[in-house]
Amino acid sequence: MDTIFAPASGRARAGVAVIRVSGPESERAIMRLTGRKPPEARRLVLCTLRDENGGVLDSGLVVVFAPGASFTGESSAELHVHGSIAVVDSVLRCLGRMPGLRLAEAGEFTRRALENGRLDLAEVEGLGDLIAAETELQRRQALSLARGGLRQQVGEWRQCLVSVLALLEACIDFPEEEIPPSVLAEAERGIVALIDGLIREIDGFRMAERIREGFEVAIVGPPNVGKSTLLNALAGREAAITSEHAGTTRDVIEVRMDLDGVPVTFLDTAGLRDTVDEVEAKGVARARERAKGADLRIILIKEPGDAPIMTPVEGDMVLLGRADLFPDFKGMRVSGRSGEGVGVMTKAIGALLSGRAALASGISRARHREAVLGALGSLEMARDGLEDGETGIELVAEALRVTMGRLERLIGRVDVEDVLGEIFGSFCIGK
Repeated sequence: MDTIFAPASGRARAGVAVIRVSGPESERAIMRLTGRKPPEARRLVLCTLRDENGGVLDSGLVVVFAPGASFTGESSAELHVHGSIAVVDSVLRCLGRMPGLRLAEAGEFTRRALENGRLDLAEVEGLGDLIAAETELQRRQALSLARGGLRQQVGEWRQCLVSVLALLEACIDFPEEEIPPSVLAEAERGIVALIDGLIREIDGFRMAERIREGFEVAIVGPPNVGKSTLLNALAGREAAITSEHAGTTRDVIEVRMDLDGVPVTFLDTAGLRDTVDEVEAKGVARARERAKGADLRIILIKEPGDAPIMTPVEGDMVLLGRADLFPDFKGMRVSGRSGEGVGVMTKAIGALLSGRAALASGISRARHREAVLGALGSLEMARDGLEDGETGIELVAEALRVTMGRLERLIGRVDVEDVLGEIFGSFCIGK
């Protein structure tokens, strides 16, 4: 296997940059750079780094990791050098001239960790989510996945399946014996309990997915009701063009925010009205479509007593959109121009979405959901087979083994080559 190297820190100027090296030539590469025997494993040593001609590249900290004790599971090393672009580039060029070394591809360090058994597939996905996390909820969700939360859950499900299979296998091994009703009843209870657990995971999938990708909150209403002004107030900048002329907003404008740890994307949509303008009509149609698909809608009305332009559903907020023009109005109100009610509105949205996020399960990707749905289907077949009393015990046991395989697919123990390219394609080089 090639020895790979890459910067593990960002490209921008910084106080310290980290360069990773992993593979069989890593210790030899450190010897060539430092001119000395590599330090003891996991011990940081300050060294002068030199190129092949003896020219000084930089001075920095060097640490090596023994095989089996590194992130990748291979012999590895890290160079902690000064974080200027010139220093990093000079060290990378020197490494690239060494025989047997090459620049790592995107996600290659993590892929080696997977192949060497240091991480399972779900932990890899969690690590990718952790790197991309923008809010506290996303950090917590990703950290749980990266630290083996899903692997632990699959392990508990697997143990339940093993216990039920043991009961059924005993019945298969002794066919001449009369099967006590209590044995099959115990097996059925175990299957039903597992079905309930999988259903809970599926029910909480949408909220887990929304935490990972962000909730969407659509601002809707008729033209000139203050939607774009409100979006700009939320963003703290001119994200949308505002004008007294109706129909200014033609497309959906998005602003991503962190509301007390909850990732939220606010959508400024075109004013909803009937129009003969072809471009505006397309904007209105798109606005209706995005608003219906959003997790929450802020429906603005132009004047007190106006009916909302869309029928609100549970959780939606109907607010007077230009509160600064109606100082005597006592109902729910907001003004992007004056800022009145904006803080109250965002606090209420954050509390509502936090409550929904509390229902999230441990599966957060479509791949997870498909695997759990498949396992649920075969598990229900096993339950039905026990209930009807006509299906052979062997077929019930086989359905349980199929269930186990589908659950283990969650953490990458079987048949996952088709998803690896997609997962690692989202990783940065150096990770």
